[in-house]
Amino acid sequence: MVQDLDMVKKVYSNFKSNVDSARKLLGRPMTLTEKILYAHLKPANGGKGTDLNNFGRGKDYVDFYPDRVAMQDATAQMALLQFMSAGIPKVAVPSTVHCDHLIQAEVNASTDLATANRENSEVYEFLANVSKKYGIGFWKPGAGIIHQVVLENYAFPGGMMIGTDSHTPNAGGLGMIAIGVGGADAVDVMAGIPWELKFPKLIGVKLTGSLKGWASAKDIILKLAGILTVKGGTGAIVEYFGSGTATLSCTGKGTICNMGAEIGATTSIFPYDVRMADYLKKTDRAEIANLADGVADYLKADVDIEKNPEKYYDQVVTIDLDTLEPHINGPFTPDLATPISQFAKAVKENGWPSKLSAALIGSCTNSSYEDIDRVATVAKQAATQNLKAKCEFLITPGSEQVRATIERDGQLGALDKMGANVMANACGPCIGQWKRHGSQEKNSIITSFNRNFTARNDGNPKTHAFVASPETVIGFALAGDLSIDFTKEPVTNEKGEKVMLQTPKGLDLPDKGFVKDEHGYVAPAADGSSITVAINPKSDRLQALSPFNAPSLDKDFNDLRMLIKAKGKCTTDHISMAGSWLKFRGHLDNISNNLLIGAINSFNGEANKVKNQASGVTGAVPATARDYKAQGIGWLVVGEENYGEGSSREHAALEPRHLGGKAIVVKSFARIHETNLKKQGMLPLTFATPADYDKIREDDTFSLNAKDLAPGKQLTLSIKHADGQTESIMLNHTFNEQQIGWFKAGSALNLIAANKK
Repeated sequence: MVQDLDMVKKVYSNFKSNVDSARKLLGRPMTLTEKILYAHLKPANGGKGTDLNNFGRGKDYVDFYPDRVAMQDATAQMALLQFMSAGIPKVAVPSTVHCDHLIQAEVNASTDLATANRENSEVYEFLANVSKKYGIGFWKPGAGIIHQVVLENYAFPGGMMIGTDSHTPNAGGLGMIAIGVGGADAVDVMAGIPWELKFPKLIGVKLTGSLKGWASAKDIILKLAGILTVKGGTGAIVEYFGSGTATLSCTGKGTICNMGAEIGATTSIFPYDVRMADYLKKTDRAEIANLADGVADYLKADVDIEKNPEKYYDQVVTIDLDTLEPHINGPFTPDLATPISQFAKAVKENGWPSKLSAALIGSCTNSSYEDIDRVATVAKQAATQNLKAKCEFLITPGSEQVRATIERDGQLGALDKMGANVMANACGPCIGQWKRHGSQEKNSIITSFNRNFTARNDGNPKTHAFVASPETVIGFALAGDLSIDFTKEPVTNEKGEKVMLQTPKGLDLPDKGFVKDEHGYVAPAADGSSITVAINPKSDRLQALSPFNAPSLDKDFNDLRMLIKAKGKCTTDHISMAGSWLKFRGHLDNISNNLLIGAINSFNGEANKVKNQASGVTGAVPATARDYKAQGIGWLVVGEENYGEGSSREHAALEPRHLGGKAIVVKSFARIHETNLKKQGMLPLTFATPADYDKIREDDTFSLNAKDLAPGKQLTLSIKHADGQTESIMLNHTFNEQQIGWFKAGSALNLIAANKK
């Protein structure tokens, strides 16, 4: 059955007229991104027409009405706790919850799933009941990873969705504008409130030719990450165009859009084509394919865009697929890109461990039927050449639909013979949910995941994690050594013989169709008004939320202390770690005990060790924050570039707010984290002069003229040094009038609740 077909029909029924009106207003050809965004503008004049303007890219805040919301279990807990507190009886748009983050990989699929169901029963029951009560679709543990399930069931060309996970852009593989957000943004949309976004800049990526040899779709985004870096896409949507797009499968396109999060992009998107139509039909959504075919010319950029891309995109990058090599990115950052022909040299020159300790295929980025089928051809070849994996080798299917299909079609059997261990249909090691046994020494792993920040996968800061395509991962698993270019050099088999690996091949869609998951989905109640959602006040997993207090602008921003001056990369993993901490995602006070424990203190070079300026005692970051809060001392955090990159987790904004933080002052922010801070009533501020970061001393006291906060107006940070000297530095911000309203109310949620009264 096609999910939410009436909603999809409504989007398409208005699509042409909305785009035509926008094109007339702009007076020029339109990119695909612009077409979809303008088709989802806030309705004006009481719902008649749309609120049309020639919006300034990177300048104007715009209200949109997304078609749907998706939430994964770790972020859904806080999002739904916030939604419940807003007093709204039912979600205004189709919404789903997907249980994929809380399953820890350790033994195998069945054992790990049983463990997760037992250990997380309280949380799963809460999510299931809230979903049933408020009209939200619920996908049970084991049904699959949120983004794969969304692609299989909900994504559609020309649609717009938000999701409480940074890899929501995966749906761009089906021509959808899909954007990762924090839970408070999801509450807005579920409440029927327009969702605000600064109109994005546009990066056009022209693809020419077609992939050859061992190169795969993953290598396109790996190369692009090396070109644009982890912050190069900030504030922009990446739109792919050119003849090369049609050569890529729908799920291959999804892989590319998914990992666009690692360049900071708001989202990424591909134009509608026959490969998308084929995928829709194979996933029993032929009706949607027919609807999309009816507006096909509107689901791609206008003709002149491709002819003269520099006129219409803010930046253009060209990638020649004919010459693209497999790439390996890392360690410790997803934008350190090295082509395989140069990788052995890089391993040697940098002293990276060449012996491979583990190879992992899966995650929301690479767990499709095509991904598994291509690596299975290598596994089948290995069986004929007496080859087996020379390291731990884990496979994570993206969904039960994929898992059941590759079991039927024989790919799982081939991988099993090669030494693979198939884990649950879940995020697992990609997000740190890996109970890895063995040495905590310096080692190398290679994955088909998307991120490889320090200690992200296994909690070991000495693990050198490299990101590559599934094909590259299995090649290195058979080689066992990162200094071997298996695409050109032989690998050694079980008999000590040298054998060459053949180029992988595979189908993007199963000839026999997919095996449907008949048991993973639970529909909401038709009328949930009688359903009660109870939270045990003694629970250490769930905690009802209390509203944050509105600030006293005259008092709360004087005599502030600095909690920590973070040095170097400070991602949301550094601010609010995942892994074992995931179990506290529904309990704000408990999870706040991980606040900034991964950040490096610039004054001592250590993590989770800061000086309490009130007592003079050195201690853990969360304990210091709690002590300041208990004494009524406000505090701020100082950081460097792209602060808060990585996951969409709003806990990285909720925790500092909960423990008494007032402002985060950095050189630059990642988009999602900056918005999350604003939503929770924090002040995200940037140095007008980045070098002023160096002026901040450990024992400084600060005052901030927060009462003067106004759009486009700088704030002044007054600094009093311990030696009595004073100085002032200027800070920038991106608040508009509506966002200042959130701040003055104490949070965006406070404003929603007040308006509902």
